[in-house]
This record gives sequence, structure tokens and C-alpha cells, in this order.
Amino acid sequence: MPTRRPMAPCLGALSALVLSLSSAPLLAQDQPASQDSPATQDRTEAQNQSAPQASDASRQGNAGPPIPLVPESPTWDSFHGQLNAQKYSPLDQVNADNVGELEKVWEIHTGDVSDGSGDLPPSVWSATPVFANDTLYIGTPFYRVLALDPATGEEKWSFDTESTLEALTQPALKSRGVSYWAADEPIEGESCQKIVYLGTMDAQLFALDADSGELCEGFADGGVLDVNQWNTTNNRWPLSLLQPPTVVGDHLILGWAGKDWAYEQATPGTVFSLNARTGELEWTFNALPESLREKSGTANVWTHMSADEERGLVYLPVSSPSPNYWGGNRTEEAPYATSTTALDIETGEVVWSRQWVHHDVWDYDINAAPTLMDITVDGENIPALVQATKMGFLFVVNRETGEDVWPIEERPVPSGDGTVEGEVYAPTQPFPTRPAPLLDQAEKPEVWGLADAASFGQCSRLMDDLVYEGMYTPPTTQGSGTLTYPDSAGGVQWGGVAFDPVSQTAIVNTSHIVQYVKLYNREDYDKADSGSGNESGFAPQEGAPYGMQLEVALNWLGMPCWEPPFGEIVALDMHTGDVKWRRPIGASQQYGFFMPESWGSPTIGGPAVTAGGVVFIGASMDAKLRAYSLETGEQLWSDQAEAPAVSNPAVYEYNGRQYVAFVAGGNSILKDQVGDQVVVYALPE
Repeated sequence: MPTRRPMAPCLGALSALVLSLSSAPLLAQDQPASQDSPATQDRTEAQNQSAPQASDASRQGNAGPPIPLVPESPTWDSFHGQLNAQKYSPLDQVNADNVGELEKVWEIHTGDVSDGSGDLPPSVWSATPVFANDTLYIGTPFYRVLALDPATGEEKWSFDTESTLEALTQPALKSRGVSYWAADEPIEGESCQKIVYLGTMDAQLFALDADSGELCEGFADGGVLDVNQWNTTNNRWPLSLLQPPTVVGDHLILGWAGKDWAYEQATPGTVFSLNARTGELEWTFNALPESLREKSGTANVWTHMSADEERGLVYLPVSSPSPNYWGGNRTEEAPYATSTTALDIETGEVVWSRQWVHHDVWDYDINAAPTLMDITVDGENIPALVQATKMGFLFVVNRETGEDVWPIEERPVPSGDGTVEGEVYAPTQPFPTRPAPLLDQAEKPEVWGLADAASFGQCSRLMDDLVYEGMYTPPTTQGSGTLTYPDSAGGVQWGGVAFDPVSQTAIVNTSHIVQYVKLYNREDYDKADSGSGNESGFAPQEGAPYGMQLEVALNWLGMPCWEPPFGEIVALDMHTGDVKWRRPIGASQQYGFFMPESWGSPTIGGPAVTAGGVVFIGASMDAKLRAYSLETGEQLWSDQAEAPAVSNPAVYEYNGRQYVAFVAGGNSILKDQVGDQVVVYALPE
């Protein structure tokens, strides 16, 4: 194995802001597929034909007691804490009155870290600590699993996949951790009745006995499944397993990540259901219609999913098709692209789907698991789903049917300047009426006077040269390009929305980033290409008539050209969709100096909320960990981590004591500071 080397923190420039940042009808549903071969059935044919929804019996698993949406006991055994993606803990030992007394009780450094200066690519570590089986399980960006004592951090066991540490599909080594499964009726004396799963960038899924760390011999090929065996169309990359599987009952629901912006023709998006014990393929969902799969690609699910076990539904946040910024090769309908799509867990059949961006040419992947919640609106109890988006929209629908809770309107959007050949832009896009957008995309953002003065008007000249007719202004070949607000890393990242089911308050962090995108014909692109960074710079869209350039609107000093705040945390009353409070979050950083906290910071990673009335979050450039009052938004506690905690925190109870755990791993999209720290807090004993 390559040597794991500890690394001193490296403070990046603020240019590391780079990319941190009429109700609509239901889409037509697929016809029920033939039952002859569930592993290979095509779920995306006959897209213009309506089909009956899966039966209640099918969606509720046909048997067994009711499964509450909110677990009856404290649970943090998955990426978002629970399958509902609420990131909620009923624990209240730590509360708004005493959270200021939190102290560090243990920390470890895994050694699995790279700043990219040596033989290894840089590391990006966004793993949620998973608490299950009286153990804290951690997956690292070097594709190792650690099983730790939750009270002390002492290692119980570790497992090294010995995966090739190469940046095959990403600009960095990357992992969001592990998943956990346990048999409902374990067989005494048998191994692997509890399993921990870890995927690798080269598409290998490992299944380990949760007690011993030994490979589960009965899973796939001796405990390892080669997911790339199903990569049969436009095989340009391995199906990278950077996000752990979503575990629903005895099913592993598995998406994968690829390489953005690189190709016109790419692997088309697929989601697989596997048997949790054996790894056997149960069904496959194809997000693109068959007519598009060879000439386009992606529309994959690269982030976590959520599920309502009582209703038998799993909810997919589906990304955009390829290439990302030109759609002349995919002008026909692709209704599951850039959507939330609800599938029957047992069959993979589509129950409902809502497309949030039509003909997406902005890379507006749906990048967060929708948060499931029961809310009371105008006296009516509603089984709801909130889908956060890169656009800064929160779409709220009934999670059984996909119908609007508050009206979602199809509104006219810009039609482009005619300079991009082959395009057929969508005339309208969906806009939610409640909650209001988390950031105002209706007008071109104001130039920040301080940055403009410091650069002798550079910011004003740039903003004047950018086309902007409101959000959904299409890319152009003219001038400096099209202003996009927000774009790419998005208004809301994959951390998604947290929810307190008692007060029915939603919490979400959002980044305010201005970027611009320009398309180049092939000849001009070859002349202009000057390389790329992590999710920025030039990208070829190979095979398409246009390459592209995406940049953050910074001046020569690295200062943002738009007014702060650059990031906020927002609380919403889900009875009404109104904002309860909002405030800047974190501090941005430039040349090693912290900017005023009133300016806020872009964020990657999400919040957790507890019954003690506390919101925990890392996520910001300044690498601080914070606690806020759920009621007022007041900051109640903070501590310094060794790198930005670009992950979701975990809240758990062990031997009667409440703990809060963070992974501080960093992400060069935010700034050039990476780490290998797991740090855990509790009240003094």
C-alpha cells in the first residue's frame, strides 16, 4: 500500500470559494414491467403512457407491523442518521442551555490523508460516522474501514481494501463512508448477521462482518462485488462507489459516481437493488430512455437516497444528463433526469416522479437525498417530502403521490441568444411558491463595492460582460459567457435538509456563489484550454461541438465580485413555509486570514438537529464546528477542527451518555486544507 503520511494544514486562497457553492403535473409513469427477469427489466420504456401505481400491499412489504417514519429509539446508523434523511436525534441530554459546556472527549487521526503534493492525489473526506452495534464505523478516503469504541475511540478492528489509490473518476481520492445492515432474525452462531459495506472508486463493494471485520464469504465473490460488471454502455469510467449504499430492509440500493463535464457520450445512469446478504442483483432502474443511452449518458444517482419503509418507497435524487452544458444531442424528453423519482422498493417500478429542471444544461444535479417529514399545513396532516436543490429551491410534495403541497408553477424562462447550435431549450421551468427561494436569483447579483474598488473596477467590467436574464439563462459563446447564480456546487449541497419533527422546523445551509460559464467551439476551445481545477476551469465535453469553461466571479486578488454573505443557515416553519430565522454561517478565508463572520462562508456538508433544541454543523471554510439554537439561531458553541468538516455530524448515545461526532477531512472545492481527524464531544461527566 502507498505510505500514509500526516499533513500540516494548508490554508488556501479565497479563490477556494470556487464552486462551494399552474402546479406542475406529475410525470408519466412507466408501465409495470414483465416479471420474467427483474434484474434486467427496462424501467424506462413507454414513458408517455400512464401506469397504475404499485399496490399498497407491495409498497408496505405485505406483512409486519407498521414502521414509523421517525425511529422510536435514537438512531444514527446511516449516512443521514435515519432513512428519512431528517438528521434528527431525540436525545436531549445536550440542550440549548448546556451545549456551551461541550468538551472534546476523544479524537483519532486515521493517517489516510493526502494534500496531493506527493505520489497520491489529494483526499476529500465527507464520511458520516455511523453508530450501530455499539460501535462507531468510519470509512476513509484510502478505502479502509475502522470500527471504534464509541466512548474512547479505541480501535476494535480495521480492514484495508487495498484498493488502487488513483483518481479514476474524480480529481481527488474521495469517500462518504460506510453503510450498515443487520438481520431482523439473526441466526445464532452464523457470521455476517450484521454487515458493514464500503465501496471504492474502482467499483468494488466490500461486505464485512460488523463484529470481526472479516469478509463475508457469502456475499458476491468472497465478500467483494464487482459492480463494474454492469457497466456495459459507453464504458468510459468505472462506476465509482463513493457514496455508501442506502440500506432499506434487506435491500442495498446502490448508485454510483462518474466524471462530470468530460464527455458527450457517457455511462447512462443506473440504480441497482442488491440482496443485502448475498449481493445478488434484484432489479435495475434506468434513468434515461433507451433512445438516449448510447448518445448521451449519466443522469445517475451519485448521492444518498431516502426511504419510507412503511410505504415501501425509496426516493432517488437523479442528476443531469451528459454533456452537462450542451444538450443538442438529447433534445427528446428524458423525464427522470434532474428529478426526484420514487420507486417501489421491492420491484424498482416507478411510482411517481417530478422533474425539477427540464432539459438541464446547467449541471443542476439533484444532489441531496429528499428529506421525508410529516407536516401540518392548514390543519391537514401531510406525508411530505422536501427536495433541496442546487438552485436554492425547496420543492415540497406529498411523498405518497408526488403532488404539490404548496403550488409549484411552470414559469417562462430565457430562450438563449441563438449562438449555440443544435439546442432546443425548455420554454418553462418549475418554481416553488413556498418556501421562497433561499437566495434571490431573479436579478443579477450586486457588485461588491469593496472587491470592485480593490481591483480598480475589474469586478464591474466582468459583471457587465456577462449575460444574465434571470436564472436559467442558457450558456452562450459570447463575451465572457453567462452569469450563473448559483451553479455547479449549488445553493444547497448534498448535506440536504435537517428536520425537527416536534416543532416541524426545517434547517438548511446554503452557499451564495456567482459563477460564469462559456461555451467554445472545438477550434476555439483547443486554443483557450488552460487546464482545470477541482470542479472548475476548462472541460472538453469530448464528442460535443462545444467545450466549456466554468469559473467563479473573482477579482485578481481572489475576492468575490458579488456582495456577501457567501453562505447562510436558515430555519423554516414547515407549517407555513416561512423563514423563522436566517444568519450567515462560518467565516471565509483568504491568505490565512479569517474574514468577518457577517460575510459568511460557502459550505459543504449538512446539519444535524436534536430534541435538545440544538443544531450541529461543520461545513464552513474556517474549519470550525458549531452549535446553534434551533429556536433563535443564536450560536451557542464552537470548536476548531483541523480541516473543514465537509460531512454530516453524528449524534448518538452510548452507556447513557450523549456524544456528537465530526469527521474533519476537508475538500479542495472549499479550500486547500485536508485532514484525517475524527473528533467526538460530550458534556463533562
